[in-house]
Amino acid sequence: MLEHKPMLIAGQDAPGEDGIAPLVSVNPATGATNHEVAAAGPRAVDEAVRSAAQACKAGAWTQMLPMQRARILFGIADRMERDGDHLARLQMLENGKVWSECVKQVKSAAATFRYYGAVCETTGSEVTPARGNYLSMTAYEPYGVVAAITPWNSPLTMEAQKIAPALAAGNAVVLKPSEVTPSTGLAVGRIALEAGLPPGLLNVLPGTGHDVGAALVAHPLVRMVSFTGGTESGRRIAEVAARKLMPVALELGGKSPHIVFADADIDAAVAAVADGIFEGSGQSCVAGSRLFVQRSVHDAVVRKLVERARSLRVDLPDAAGAEMGPLATFAHRDKVERMVEDARTAGAQILAGGARPGAAALARGAYYLPTVIGGIDNRAALAQQEIFGPVLCVLPFDDEEDLIAQANDSAFGLASGVWTADYQRAWRVARALEAGTVWINTYKQLSISTPFGGFQESGIGREKGASGMRLYQQPKGIYFGMA
Repeated sequence: MLEHKPMLIAGQDAPGEDGIAPLVSVNPATGATNHEVAAAGPRAVDEAVRSAAQACKAGAWTQMLPMQRARILFGIADRMERDGDHLARLQMLENGKVWSECVKQVKSAAATFRYYGAVCETTGSEVTPARGNYLSMTAYEPYGVVAAITPWNSPLTMEAQKIAPALAAGNAVVLKPSEVTPSTGLAVGRIALEAGLPPGLLNVLPGTGHDVGAALVAHPLVRMVSFTGGTESGRRIAEVAARKLMPVALELGGKSPHIVFADADIDAAVAAVADGIFEGSGQSCVAGSRLFVQRSVHDAVVRKLVERARSLRVDLPDAAGAEMGPLATFAHRDKVERMVEDARTAGAQILAGGARPGAAALARGAYYLPTVIGGIDNRAALAQQEIFGPVLCVLPFDDEEDLIAQANDSAFGLASGVWTADYQRAWRVARALEAGTVWINTYKQLSISTPFGGFQESGIGREKGASGMRLYQQPKGIYFGMA
């Protein structure tokens, strides 16, 4: 019998909303149905938001000593590590990431809760320099109810990156996980209750953007929204938030340039470029999907990359040695496939991949081979649009001036990577690139302690770091007269 997972509202299991069909979780590696998940709608959204608002008003959380809140966040981290295999498997079954990546992301998510427990305990009000006969200080207060809307590509890490700092800051959270990957958020919600989080402070509402996301953002008691996802969805959220005069944090799309100069360690660069685009089947906002290679080493780099792409083991996510699994949904695989075919029709050269794998064991899954494409320029659709799949566009450049002009010729500005032996050039290029993150002689190294966000259409606001907790607070100036 097919398992049915309930929602989580006010610390209790909740059935799906009448008239709204449950979500059907599908394993993208096999096409088999995993389970059903209760789906929310406007009524459940209202119930969950009011529960969260009441939990804030009750004051048990906001008035709790920081060390006490921290203890609960540490407890969540401990229990996530305890249930690590279960959480990793939930994610693997729903979005197809290979087992080793899922295990790594559970550890990262637990570390995020532990980090913000420490930030919560050690970061308080601040005395500010006085300009008269008074004592002035800044206190930081929670917004109240925070809506957290997370994507399907890395649900565990994204959920932790929003829930942990929002709770540390004293807020209540209503989480809307992606309809593709609803189960990890539900599991984290129940772990939080077990760790002692008061009921109502973390509600989990699976459902679609139309049925849940829109109602959540528009609800009058929601006072802040944190969203990770596509740029167009982010734009719609920002429009609603503007009418409410409500702050938002938006981590959106990317078309990140990965740059290899002629003096780089070519073998190290090629390995990092391959990992930067093919890890997670390219379904990462920071995937290095535009590769710029200095013309004098272009052919050598492309040759090595093609060899690497063709040698990657595409397999079932839990197969020993699997390096790349399926895309998260069949619809998304088909979209990636269409984009590559359009590029092929327009004259692009498919140097590797560009097709589904031929292995019979993978025929029922949403697989697509690691793909390397040349023969296009930076204005081509494939070089400008986010593909969100294992597709790498290779483009030559001549010198720094040419490189900067091409790399910055994009609507996005999330991340970038630079490979060179010249530290002065690395500094110049890093400062010139219009991107929120620049990696130098490495790629996709991410730390919870370092602020993260994008320029231009890649978003607004910065998550992570100690300042990531302040994202979920509003400052209040307080003055004590000393005359």
